[in-house]
Amino acid sequence: MSPEPAAGAARSAVRTAVAALLALGAAAYTTWVLEAFLPTGLSPLRSYVSELAATDQPYGTFFRSLDFGAGVLVCAGAVLALLRGARPAGLTRGLALLTTLGWVGVAVFGAATAADSRLPLSCAPTADAACAARERAGLVPAAHSAHAVSSSVAVAGALVGMVLLTVVVRKAGARAGVRAGGLLALLLGVELAATVWTLAAVAAFDAGHGTWGLGVAQRLQLLTIAVWLVGVAWLVRGWGAAGSRRRPRGG
Repeated sequence: MSPEPAAGAARSAVRTAVAALLALGAAAYTTWVLEAFLPTGLSPLRSYVSELAATDQPYGTFFRSLDFGAGVLVCAGAVLALLRGARPAGLTRGLALLTTLGWVGVAVFGAATAADSRLPLSCAPTADAACAARERAGLVPAAHSAHAVSSSVAVAGALVGMVLLTVVVRKAGARAGVRAGGLLALLLGVELAATVWTLAAVAAFDAGHGTWGLGVAQRLQLLTIAVWLVGVAWLVRGWGAAGSRRRPRGG
């Protein structure tokens, strides 16, 4: 095999690996849906998803393990994309930079998600009034505060990755990529709305004014991230394929 076809095959293998890691990570990130079949005792309408993984919950170890796996897989996919330059062909310098920063955001999301699983809650505040009271009084383990930080970093990283890579796909995709870019943009809008709803619900719960559908808001937030990751994984496979690109619109 001549050097050029061999290099193309290697790039294709990298893109396939990135796509597989992202897709597998997204699948692991949505395993909280198994709560529909498990007697967790937590309400999907009110509870934090992370409460499923609390140390006093019957399936805590199971959900913590899956969260850790999800974070590692997504982070590995994003780091591989960074190291091997997984991006659409023919990008302007500005779009190439946005692609790099977008992958950094996804990598931060993955790393923070993995860290999140190692900093579990000790109890479920939305389902246990005593736990909520201890949390408000600062009588819970420090992992509660650390978990809040790592969760915030994870969402921030996801939003950075979603915004920047969606912009890149919208501006530099092939025809199929442009259509997919519209879907990614729609998912981004849903994610932003779900994040605002989640933050408002958390503030209401912390102030003792109920949960405002906290469980629904956060589950929508997490599900949207996972679906977006699957969309990007599908697109990555074709990045750089011969004849699949048109000139970028703008820079």
